[in-house]
Amino acid sequence: MIKLRLKRFGKKKEASFRIVACNSTSRRDGRPLQELGFYNPRTKETRLDTEALRTRLTQGAQPTDVVRTLLEKGGLLEKIKRPSIAIGKAKLEKEKLAKAKNKQQEIDTSKAESDSNEAES
Repeated sequence: MIKLRLKRFGKKKEASFRIVACNSTSRRDGRPLQELGFYNPRTKETRLDTEALRTRLTQGAQPTDVVRTLLEKGGLLEKIKRPSIAIGKAKLEKEKLAKAKNKQQEIDTSKAESDSNEAES
């Protein structure tokens, strides 16, 4: 399978990346089939060869998560909700509901106690 992924180059701690098409079993910095773009995370500079990327995507190349986000920002792919993100949001929502429920129960119990204290007086 052909993957669209990042190939690291540059100095130590000053990495830049090339977006490349390569075989899924090849090494990260191995010889790519084709270079398709450039990404510098320090300056957020991105250059994409849109025509070559479109042809690779139509041939069935699978982008990695980081490359997918770069292509989404470049307008080559539609943004999709990834399962891990959706699961994380759902989990946070459940926790919020549980906290709100517990808080409401505490308020109800404190009101009941204060009402019973007033009735005794």
